[in-house]
Amino acid sequence: MRFLKLVLDFYINASIHVAFSVYALLRITEVYLDLPYNSDLNYFMFLGTITGYNSVKYAGVAKLHHKSLTKSLKNIQVFSFFCFLALCYFAYQIPLKTLFYTIPFCLLTVLYAVPFLSGFHKNLREVSYLKIIVVAFVWAGFTVLIPAVDAGKEITLNILLLMLQRFLIVVVLILPFDIRDVQYDAISLQTIPKKIGVAKTKKLGLTLLVFSLVLEYLITANTLVKTPFMLFFFLLIIFLMRAEKEQSKYFSSFWVEALPIVWWLFLLGFHNF
Repeated sequence: MRFLKLVLDFYINASIHVAFSVYALLRITEVYLDLPYNSDLNYFMFLGTITGYNSVKYAGVAKLHHKSLTKSLKNIQVFSFFCFLALCYFAYQIPLKTLFYTIPFCLLTVLYAVPFLSGFHKNLREVSYLKIIVVAFVWAGFTVLIPAVDAGKEITLNILLLMLQRFLIVVVLILPFDIRDVQYDAISLQTIPKKIGVAKTKKLGLTLLVFSLVLEYLITANTLVKTPFMLFFFLLIIFLMRAEKEQSKYFSSFWVEALPIVWWLFLLGFHNF
């Protein structure tokens, strides 16, 4: 049992779980936009998520405590290094045009972690409300815009609406994490729950979800797509409403993070039924 817990903790802490969530959203986009499956791009995104997230989460810790790193953190560093090597391989397989479109989102990821504001003491994460906007925009860009560009699709209103919907959904997915972190975040880090309170944060999340539901009916008329979305929609409402400052260890980091994967599995199920 202890071994399984160690495996699960590594799976979450090494950002493999969040990478599967990004991968699931990519596969969902392929269904919505009728895109061909592109293994090189999907593996590139999966490995890029692991590399990017681990760099953001652990770079500062490694710099401060490089001589006394715990075994688990050292294992994550080694794992991230090999993921980065594999990422370079798949980047070489992707057209330059696609890579060019990833540059703004990669830069935002870097600036999210690297101080460059106020005398180089602040990064984007430390600017009020910007944290959640940056993360949601990067996810929307990587999981909607990039696969559309790679497939040679013209950027239509429908694609922009899908990107907006994805942005709103990711914002709501982040809210349970921010609610959990209210008691841990520094006073200077003004997240939405810290600024307006947990109750109003949940109301905001519900409003954004209703807007995303309206967008769903504008984006597609396909019942095989809309029904899985509705199941995901209600699941996300349940988890948003149950989010509290005092959460179980895996409530946000595993269960909330798994919701895009569940959405994708619903889609697969309805299309293969």
